[in-house]
Amino acid sequence: MPAANIQVSETPLVLYALRRADDALILGHRLSEWCGHAPMMEEDMALSNIALDLIGQARELYSYAAKAEGKDNDEDKLAYLRDVRQYRNLLLVEQPNGDFAQTLVRQFFYSAFADLYWRAMMTSRDATLAAIAAKSEKESAYHLRHASEWIIRLGDGTDESHQRAQAAIDHLWPFTGEMFAVDEGERALIHAGFAVDPGTLRGCWLTTLSDVVSEATLTLPQNDWMQQGGRAGRHSEHLGHLLSELQSMQRTFPGQTW
Repeated sequence: MPAANIQVSETPLVLYALRRADDALILGHRLSEWCGHAPMMEEDMALSNIALDLIGQARELYSYAAKAEGKDNDEDKLAYLRDVRQYRNLLLVEQPNGDFAQTLVRQFFYSAFADLYWRAMMTSRDATLAAIAAKSEKESAYHLRHASEWIIRLGDGTDESHQRAQAAIDHLWPFTGEMFAVDEGERALIHAGFAVDPGTLRGCWLTTLSDVVSEATLTLPQNDWMQQGGRAGRHSEHLGHLLSELQSMQRTFPGQTW
């Protein structure tokens, strides 16, 4: 019999960890879809390694969420046995890979934020989150460097690569604002020193983006209208299709482990 959905007691701390874990898991899965399909062998390996980094982050965060919840859920159940509306990842990370430029722009937008976020989280009053941040920041620094180099290469390359990179920026830009939004529960964690206010990171994030995009002879959109919903469990149609693949083994053969 296929495994049923689990229920999660979403206290502010549990929800906070799940949101970051979901970001890492979903983006890691998206990048894994490139395995065997990247434009060159070196990039096939690079994207796979970044995916593994992100899935490693997801495992640590899911394990911590399970411990904070204090029930019978574990990292496998949290990753594989929740309904689509229970996932709280950013809409940005669930967007399809598209062409190579879209994948790299998505990674660039996310990594520029993640690098700042994990660096700031190293001072969290929560010792476990601070330890996860210390490890994740080293990885996100590489992820950002890798994506930045590709954005410059694509933007300042051929006419076609420039056009595709600019189209990807324009398409994905409306999904970036959600990275800086917080709700009441997360605000309480920020005041307690457990979490970082992402709004304080926006200026540095924009500076990083502007420097790289300018060198790539590309432009950032001026539109400030942003998509919202992922953090509250309201997703695009893309996440359901992704989860049907991600969860298929565990749903069909319950009890499998990482």
